[in-house]
Amino acid sequence: MKIYKRIKLENGFTLTELLVVIVIIGILAALTIPKFMNVTTRAKTTEAKLMLKQVYSLQRAYYLENDIYSENLEAIGFEHDKLKTDGGGARYLIELKEVDAMGFKATATAVIDFDKDGIFNVWEIDHEGLPRQIVAD
Repeated sequence: MKIYKRIKLENGFTLTELLVVIVIIGILAALTIPKFMNVTTRAKTTEAKLMLKQVYSLQRAYYLENDIYSENLEAIGFEHDKLKTDGGGARYLIELKEVDAMGFKATATAVIDFDKDGIFNVWEIDHEGLPRQIVAD
């Protein structure tokens, strides 16, 4: 005794089904693209935090040797990479803003406007060693 199975033939998807799938994909893309942009900006700000922590470490070492903080980045051994605006790879300009016997403040100012709103990202670190964002981009 042979049992024959019926094979159901399907011709494909309807236009309505395809449009629904395209709309769902569009909605998901619209929700994820802004979140992705935020992640890339945070990744770029990591450069500022790392460079400021390096300045902090170099300043601490200089202070332990000389009992004062340096007013010059070159004196502590900090070598600034070439900025993006000058054909290099660094996105932040590192500067010493305040230096006295009690401490120092160094800033990292973005040379690129990440979200094109006219506001440039600024980070700061002091003798306590905690980087903090002063101006968000």
